[in-house]
This record gives sequence, structure tokens and C-alpha cells, in this order.
Amino acid sequence: MIKAKIEHLLSEAFRPVFLEVVDESHKHAGHAGASQGGHYQVSIVSRAFEGKKSLECHRMIYKALEPVKSSIHALAIKASAIQNSGR
Repeated sequence: MIKAKIEHLLSEAFRPVFLEVVDESHKHAGHAGASQGGHYQVSIVSRAFEGKKSLECHRMIYKALEPVKSSIHALAIKASAIQNSGR
């Protein structure tokens, strides 16, 4: 299951204090490209993002998810450092 792999890869890479991965693939059934991978939403809070701009955080996440990138068609990311999270 790709959702579980995403959770595992992000947990290993960033040791988040909060991580939520939502599989939204069912909302895109029949959509062009839906057969090429799933649609996922990631919310993550980690010290690893401290001092980083949003684009840097996204690049870090994409790099961590490299092993499953062919199984992901769309990825929505909300990433923040602990002090910016409100958690």
C-alpha cells in the first residue's frame, strides 16, 4: 500500500511530531492520469524544516519519496517546522 510506504519514508526521513497522509485517489477515479498513480495529501510538522522556506521543505519531501514517486500522480503538501505549526 503506497500510503503506508509514504508514511514510513517520511517518518524515517524527518522524525515528525505530526504526520498525516490522506489517500484521495478515490476522488479522482476516471480522471486522466489517475491510472498512473495515486493522489495524496501530506501534512507534516518536523524540526527538520526549521529555517527552511516552503519550497525547500517540498524538495526535501520529494527527495524522501523518491522510492515511490512512480506510484504518485499528485501530491499536496503542508509542511512546517514545529515553531510554525501551532502544534
